[in-house]
Amino acid sequence: MHKEFLMGNAAIALGAVAAGVNVVAGYPGTPSTEVLETIAKHRPDDVYVEWSVNEKAAMELAAGASYAGARSMVTMKQVGLNVASDPLMSLEYVGIKGGMVILVADDPGPISSQTEQDTRHFSRFSKLPCFDPSSAQEAYEMIQEAFEYSEKYGTPVFLRPTTRVCHGYASIMVKDETEYTHHQPEGFIKDSKRWVIFPRLSFMNHKKIEARNQELSDIFSSYEKNTIHPSCDAFKNSKKGIATGGISYTYTMETLKKTGMVKTLKIATPHPFPEKLAVDFLSGLDEVLCLEELDPVIERELIYICGKYHLPTRISGKLSGHTACAGENTRDTITTYINTFLGLTSHVTTDFPEPPALPVRPPVLCAGCPHRASFYAVKKAMKGKKTVFCGDIGCYTLGNALPLDMVDTCLCMGAGLNIAQGIEKVEPDTTCFAFVGDSTFFASAITGVVNAVYNQANMILIVLDNSTTAMTGHQPHPGTGRTVMGEIVQKINIEQVLRGIGVTDVKTVNPLDLNSSVACVREMADKTGVKAIIFKSPCIAITKPEFSLHIDAEKCIGCKKCIRELGCPAIVLDNGNVCIDDTMCTGCGLCSQVCPAAAIIGGKKHE
Repeated sequence: MHKEFLMGNAAIALGAVAAGVNVVAGYPGTPSTEVLETIAKHRPDDVYVEWSVNEKAAMELAAGASYAGARSMVTMKQVGLNVASDPLMSLEYVGIKGGMVILVADDPGPISSQTEQDTRHFSRFSKLPCFDPSSAQEAYEMIQEAFEYSEKYGTPVFLRPTTRVCHGYASIMVKDETEYTHHQPEGFIKDSKRWVIFPRLSFMNHKKIEARNQELSDIFSSYEKNTIHPSCDAFKNSKKGIATGGISYTYTMETLKKTGMVKTLKIATPHPFPEKLAVDFLSGLDEVLCLEELDPVIERELIYICGKYHLPTRISGKLSGHTACAGENTRDTITTYINTFLGLTSHVTTDFPEPPALPVRPPVLCAGCPHRASFYAVKKAMKGKKTVFCGDIGCYTLGNALPLDMVDTCLCMGAGLNIAQGIEKVEPDTTCFAFVGDSTFFASAITGVVNAVYNQANMILIVLDNSTTAMTGHQPHPGTGRTVMGEIVQKINIEQVLRGIGVTDVKTVNPLDLNSSVACVREMADKTGVKAIIFKSPCIAITKPEFSLHIDAEKCIGCKKCIRELGCPAIVLDNGNVCIDDTMCTGCGLCSQVCPAAAIIGGKKHE
């Protein structure tokens, strides 16, 4: 063993490698992304890693590997589990052979997600065991234990870290390479009675699953990471206790170090719930405060147990209104909850001078982002016409902000295509656009195009192809021609895919050529049926700009059209005069094509 300073996601990755994982698949999504990337970086030669086209594909690939006896892992964020839920729900009834861990990183807040979701509910819904780490060290250890439990009981298991566990750093103890488990897959053994799901098989296995989960509830009551901390002398006679889990447990323990320890139940396996341990904890307590994120999972379980065993303990938390029902917990909020619960005076902080107000910095498209040019071209071409712009999940969601104001709807990945079709069926006189990125096109938009062609929709698909998965950290996808393991592979051509599906009107254009882009949009808007425009220009974060632009003060007429219509963060006002910040400008040239006075010209060359 040795000590390393690691991000939580890196700890999970190294834990999986130490556990002898053979196959890893996933789809990028904050806060889970670094797990797969770290495994790809540190994998032994016999470990296979891939970014799958979406979470469903990743889940099914990992299941197949497990059928063949491999230890497999699939990674995603909480909303990705929605995509993977179809195979997941059936997989539990079929079971697995090699250990299979489903890593789902939840994002309370939400910090970088379209929804707040609690995977502990999915665990109960799918009848799968769930491990809920409270720190990077525990996550490292838990994923190794999760593989063991998965293999022993023939079931996939969840590992559910949250954002602060995933992205927090800590010095943790990790195994030396000589201590790693080396798992040798047995291979796939044909057995249709086991691997082919039929109603009879599901019925028989359902009964086994319920019996297994009851057994796991008892076993988890003795699991070393489910613990009861006794009260200190200061609270020895207290009839109050705290129940917690995940990162909230870490915050709780930090607070109790200062207030004094009260009887505390730590839940590391929210499903199957360690019922016997909970009964032991509740005995003799009058009141328990539940501290957890995101939903009242522990709280509901304790309320149920109190009813089942006729315990008089009052359970408080989210359901009772004693803690917030939404958003993530913080050290400060946990401290406030505990102080209020224990009747303690809140810690008084030292008075400091009032800090200056922070500048307002709403998220914007990067300077030089080709998506800005794409949106602007469509907006200019469709000015004065009845239109709806259906957006999607990605950097380009930021096109909703002024002055572009080009995202009228955004639901989930790939949904914009079908939403546009739905609106057009109700309002046939509206020109409906659907915007989607190149990575999302492969992940979840192709079926929407098939639906549009088959059902004779009248719409325009805009594919914003910037040659990367930009929002989650520039991961490769099928259109980039390389894999996460560094292999060079054949690029999948989006235009060819569209034509193969049956879209006959497809054009590819550089969005930074404003006149050509506007003309292309107008041409497509005049046609009926399903049309597609691929705006192709690389993400500015993966290309090196050659020079920045600057404004010729003698030519500038002060109209501020470049600011009012584009919203590029590199174009600023200095004492009322329009200027270009050459440290941000990438020389994309869009503003120079918008300027009515031709006042924006080439400037400083980047080193």
